[in-house]
Amino acid sequence: MYVFSIKISKLIAYLSEIAYKNPVRSALKPVQTLIQQAVDTVLPPRCVITGDIVDRQGMITAHAWSQLNFIAEPQCTKCGIPFEFESFEGMTCTACLDREPPFETARAALKYDDASRDMILRFKHADQIHVVLAFVPWMEKAGAEMLAQADYLIPVPLHRWRLLSRRYNQSALIAHALSRKTKIPTLVDGVLRTRATEVQGYKKAVERHKNVKKAFAVNPKRVEQIKGKNLILIDDVYTTGATVKECAKTLVKAGAARVDVLTLARVVRDDLDF
Repeated sequence: MYVFSIKISKLIAYLSEIAYKNPVRSALKPVQTLIQQAVDTVLPPRCVITGDIVDRQGMITAHAWSQLNFIAEPQCTKCGIPFEFESFEGMTCTACLDREPPFETARAALKYDDASRDMILRFKHADQIHVVLAFVPWMEKAGAEMLAQADYLIPVPLHRWRLLSRRYNQSALIAHALSRKTKIPTLVDGVLRTRATEVQGYKKAVERHKNVKKAFAVNPKRVEQIKGKNLILIDDVYTTGATVKECAKTLVKAGAARVDVLTLARVVRDDLDF
């Protein structure tokens, strides 16, 4: 039954990806809805934190929600890292002062910590894709200012070999869900990953930046759409910012007017080697 659930979940994710790329995507929506209804009847969605059965509109239990640590002011005006002290309006963190990021602003809904880690890892690696619907209002609130002026959402891409093994891009699923709610179109193939990179986990910041250096390129088919536009890069977790910064550089170089970054969560640690 578990294997069946995984296969159906990935089929739904696949249909979602196709629906946004295909000009006849409206014809696929009834099929996707019927499959989803059938799956919910046999295998009702469960909270990815507690495992309890939940309504598809809720996705996580009230208790689990209360354990999550949402990011709020005060925070760095550029990268959005929360300050642990009162700050004046427009204050920038020392890391951004030392080296200004290539994006305009970055915002995240949650702190990546013990409360959110399992939820995000299950969404990212264990096919718990239904929880993406819970992320939308959180990210809408965190990125309200950038979303108000955005022309396109662009998910951080996976290399084709990693996409083949995982079978879905979690950042693209988040972008599609946000697009449906905000009506901001998604350029799912706006940025391409041109070479396979090592997994970033356990690497220090300097190693992460080196690992993704020149690993991205703007899709030649999307260059004219990107020029002069306000873009939002979508990713699941902001750790050191190495990946989104490299993507932002690529988009700015291609003529984007503005690039912002919106993620579900971000690491907030004093021991990161920035």
